[in-house]
Amino acid sequence: MSAGGEHLKDEGTRRQVVLAGGIAGLISRFCIAPLDVVKIRLQLQIHSLSDPTSHAHITGPVYKGTLSTIKTILREEGLTGLWKGNIPAELLYVCYGGIQFTTYRTTTQLLAQLGPHRLPQPIESFISGALGGGIATAATYPLDLLRTRFAAQGSGDNRVYESLFASLRNIAKTEGTVGFFRGCSAAIGQIVPYMGLFFATYETLRPVMAAAPELSPIPLPPGSGDAAAGIVASVLAKTGVFPLDLVRKRLQVQGPTRALYVHRNIPEYRGVFNTMGLIFRTQGLRGLYRGLTVSLVKAAPASAVTMWTYERALKFLREHEIAAGRDE
Repeated sequence: MSAGGEHLKDEGTRRQVVLAGGIAGLISRFCIAPLDVVKIRLQLQIHSLSDPTSHAHITGPVYKGTLSTIKTILREEGLTGLWKGNIPAELLYVCYGGIQFTTYRTTTQLLAQLGPHRLPQPIESFISGALGGGIATAATYPLDLLRTRFAAQGSGDNRVYESLFASLRNIAKTEGTVGFFRGCSAAIGQIVPYMGLFFATYETLRPVMAAAPELSPIPLPPGSGDAAAGIVASVLAKTGVFPLDLVRKRLQVQGPTRALYVHRNIPEYRGVFNTMGLIFRTQGLRGLYRGLTVSLVKAAPASAVTMWTYERALKFLREHEIAAGRDE
């Protein structure tokens, strides 16, 4: 492999990349699950907080910021309420992480074979990241939809679905196959530029920030540079595509169960552009960015944990396989 091709994701075998990606997704998801539930609840809330008359007759909860939402969920639904939808979410993140990193690595290696016609590294990273994110999103989308619906439902008698298998049966029976892919076009439209921007920024910043632990006047844990690069890349990319993420959540809870979730006043939306236009007309530009703050708060540690865990897991797997080979 040429020196110019020795990028981060060229390292490791396909099996090692799949395992490292899966491990990274699993650990990251569990750590940020409560913030994810809060983000979904805020994204689905349509009433204005600045106008008390807009929610005077709302029977469901009225959330006012991240900490207030966490307190409300703890008070009304208990600690487990902050991990609603965690089972499909864990499955989602493990599968997504493995597919994403494998596709990213494979695409990067193919682009590296262009030789003298090779693209600049940021463009390679953008293409590889966008393709990896798009394929992983499409392949795991039903799990993403289930994660949203479980996070949006209440507790006890207010639950829409009793279990994961019950939700699968219910959606298949009442909504058909298309029900599992509500909002998928918005998800693809969001994830392609998001992952492209994320990896392009990450790969650009990582070499610079890799020296940060050594230059810091205070001791920093190994991999701090990877984590910092992941945080910056995630925040920049997430802000740019957030409205599509909100539209995806609104579309995911459409169908016969729309009025049964915690927020009972979710309007009926049809299509990405129709949804975005309706939100803009009725709630203004601010309406397209509901939950952005907690999303950024969540995105930073999620990306930091994901990339840090991925790098450490991949390094461990490679060293373990080398050591095992020596023992044979």
